[in-house]
Amino acid sequence: MKKQLLFFCITAWALSVSFPSYAQVVEDFKPSSVNQTGKKYPQVNSEGRVRVQIAAPEAKKVQLDIGAVKYDLKKDEKGVWTGESAPQQEGFHYYQLNIDGASVPDPGTVYFYGAGRWGSGIEIPAHDADFYALKDVPHGLLSELNYYSKITQTWRRCFVYTPAGYEANASKRYPVLYLQHGSFEDETGWGNQGKANLILDNLIAAGKAKPMLIVMDNGYATKPGNSPFQSSFEDVLMQEVIPMIDAKFRTLSDRENRAIAGLSMGANQTMQIAMNHPEAFAYYGGFSGTSNYPSTETLDANIFLNGKFKDGKAVNKQFKAFFLGLGTAEPNPFPGVVKAFRDMMDKQGIKYTYYESPETAHEWLTWRRALYQYAQLLF
Repeated sequence: MKKQLLFFCITAWALSVSFPSYAQVVEDFKPSSVNQTGKKYPQVNSEGRVRVQIAAPEAKKVQLDIGAVKYDLKKDEKGVWTGESAPQQEGFHYYQLNIDGASVPDPGTVYFYGAGRWGSGIEIPAHDADFYALKDVPHGLLSELNYYSKITQTWRRCFVYTPAGYEANASKRYPVLYLQHGSFEDETGWGNQGKANLILDNLIAAGKAKPMLIVMDNGYATKPGNSPFQSSFEDVLMQEVIPMIDAKFRTLSDRENRAIAGLSMGANQTMQIAMNHPEAFAYYGGFSGTSNYPSTETLDANIFLNGKFKDGKAVNKQFKAFFLGLGTAEPNPFPGVVKAFRDMMDKQGIKYTYYESPETAHEWLTWRRALYQYAQLLF
């Protein structure tokens, strides 16, 4: 009995020494950078914990739902619920509140479109946030362009980034990057969550990237009567969006001045488009994904994408830059998918640039970093 008691005491002491962060919360919380104007909550501390607060005096149970974990909040005598999460990874995260079983956005934050809905988001300050920070440099314009698609018979929208100085010189023409979002997100993603305009503003101001246009369209496109799984996005982009952009903006419209990239679902879409249209793109970027295929063990270049990668010399001739980016903490199946694709590329002698984002998963900080790297290779 004495031995068991001694073991218990030593074990408890060891746990308290090894994991002090579980016992104490650092009280240096500050309002999130993406809060609505004047809102004090949500807040983030130096550990990366998220603290939320909401008045719900009639509620029986309120939780913070972030990072696939639900944290119980505590109610005070005024009916205000408060609580915080465990430390979160650096970068942008979607989250929500759960009030008596109903999941709702936090009224304290700006809303973002992700997970198939408009909802709450929060920034955990990253140690390398300087590359996407709002700085005192010349800024481009992020404009909204509505257009009617004859293919889908719907009104659609894309966002267009034009670099600083675009309006000043009416004769200068620019290369174009077509940049796509991931699944359950939309054309607002790269401008809001991705900070694409700020990344390019900073790169261009530092002389690390050439001035370019960026076009961000909605990757969901379906012809009338078709299933949502029968995507017509390739037709919309090639037959409607690119001709429209070339007509409305001062672009360099040859393939050597046109790039394409996407994240996750967008990586799949853009790879198929780039390989189906070698006359249109000289640069490709795939962030956290490649084209979909059933196996992550081996790829047969003679079969994959109808043999588009079987001639390595032709692929090398087609692309001036072929870029792949992945977070080191990505969940399955993404690491296996990208590895299998890289193995095939290596076997075929295809040249590419591979970048790993340290300690990030399938999330916007991975994709911000990937865009930062990829943009420096363009044009």
